[in-house]
Amino acid sequence: MNKLSSLIKIAKSAILFPELTLADLVAGRILRQSAEHFSRVDLFGSPLSAPVQAATNPLRSFFEARNEGRGIWKWDHYFEIYHRHLQKFVDKEIKLVEIGVYSGGSLEMWGEYFGPLCHIYGIDIEASTRAYESERVSIFVGDQADTRFWSDFKARVGSVDVLIDDGGHTPHQQRVTLREMLSMVRPGGVYICEDIHGHRNPFINDAAGLVHELNRDSSVAHGETLSTPAYSVQAAVYSICFYPFMMVIEKNLVRRDILLSRRKGTQWQPFYSEYPVDSE
Repeated sequence: MNKLSSLIKIAKSAILFPELTLADLVAGRILRQSAEHFSRVDLFGSPLSAPVQAATNPLRSFFEARNEGRGIWKWDHYFEIYHRHLQKFVDKEIKLVEIGVYSGGSLEMWGEYFGPLCHIYGIDIEASTRAYESERVSIFVGDQADTRFWSDFKARVGSVDVLIDDGGHTPHQQRVTLREMLSMVRPGGVYICEDIHGHRNPFINDAAGLVHELNRDSSVAHGETLSTPAYSVQAAVYSICFYPFMMVIEKNLVRRDILLSRRKGTQWQPFYSEYPVDSE
């Protein structure tokens, strides 16, 4: 019965989305089955005997001290993620883009965190956010789902070091922004998409596309070495990290042209005869 149900769902998807291939439809079903499986499993396990003491986080400290003034609205667990991926830019000359200015509080938080060498580019659909412009903050008014807006922005600003998408939060807006701006993040830079809400959020399909490309492989054996050329995503992307409601992409500092798997040593179990080891 479960197999019949799966086939019916695949058939419905094929009718609704004729552009999808059979492989896409089957993969989508597997993803749904995986999500359903892990939603029923306790993955936490046994806690450590002694909890690790977290280091001081200046972003969290700034937020906790904000009892008045310009508003900041963030999920509590975001601060540890920010600090993990962004602390390398503190006191460096960088360009940061934040989509979603709202009440301007996070612009002040980033300015305090990164220091005086950071220039911040705030983007919002509301023209009233221009009130937050200063010597270190430039405001652009426009729709992040508009490719023409991004063409103008890229022409005026160029490449950036950090991009934080805290804008409209719809999958379409997030998808357009990722496709338009990931290439504009400099080597070693960081792309953050916040508030990816909802089970089976459609934006994850774009993220999954990146993950698939990160795992692309056409390995060839050369003696003791396996090698594969680094495809476009592998050449540029160092890591893709997923957190509750958030995705973080880090770019390679140096372009990767090839991926290597090397063997070292002389003593081997004879399990894999297709990769023989020459004896001395």
